[in-house]
Amino acid sequence: MKQDDIEIYLKDTDLSIVTEWLTQSLGECSEWQQKGKVYKCHNIKNNIAITWYPKAVGSWHGLHIASNQTPWENDLACAKDANRFLNIEVRCAPDNWTEQANESIEQADQWLKVVNQQVTTIIWRT
Repeated sequence: MKQDDIEIYLKDTDLSIVTEWLTQSLGECSEWQQKGKVYKCHNIKNNIAITWYPKAVGSWHGLHIASNQTPWENDLACAKDANRFLNIEVRCAPDNWTEQANESIEQADQWLKVVNQQVTTIIWRT
């Protein structure tokens, strides 16, 4: 079952290169519009809202795609595709993230790291 949205974190990359990847993966997108500290655009074909969070966590940029109408089943599939195209480290949550009252701090800090198409579970205190 596809996730409702996609959220990944990309290490030290440029928005123009990410835009090339998004265009190849989703089709043409509108121009990025700055809204405060974030940038937003829409995939023209499917009207998918996309948000870019520059330097969201240190040198990590956040990318949020607010739709389940993407070619990716989940965050990990998107992260692997981004890693392949951009040749950079990409991180994502291990599952479709939801805040749970009974989740431990250790569980909340578990992330997946994708480097050279290899997936590793890490502790990332964001």
